[in-house]
Amino acid sequence: MTQVIHDKPDQLAKIQAALLQGEQVFAVYDGKGVGTGFIGLTDRRVIIQDNSFVGGKSAVTSLPYKRIQSVSFVSDKSMFGKFVASSTVAIQVGSRMYEVEFRGDEKARHAHDVILHYVVHS
Repeated sequence: MTQVIHDKPDQLAKIQAALLQGEQVFAVYDGKGVGTGFIGLTDRRVIIQDNSFVGGKSAVTSLPYKRIQSVSFVSDKSMFGKFVASSTVAIQVGSRMYEVEFRGDEKARHAHDVILHYVVHS
């Protein structure tokens, strides 16, 4: 069995519980900032947990790769360009833009590259 890249075991467990038959999860990354709980990447879709709903409610949203129109990698470099404080992956589906902020850019870059691969090949 292949080890799944993840930040928090409970987030990985939530993604694994929501998988469709035959679906494979590659990575689950914790989101930074207000709203996003985490992002999961599978071979069929992107799964985002959004914690920004009123009353402490959250939503788990599935974004099939074939519905994604664009994916962007946005980094917030330091004043001297020496490090990346945070990075965001923005995913456009229809008129809606989903954004997930990551700590640093390695995880964001990986998420972007996986999404881009499946968007181009779907």
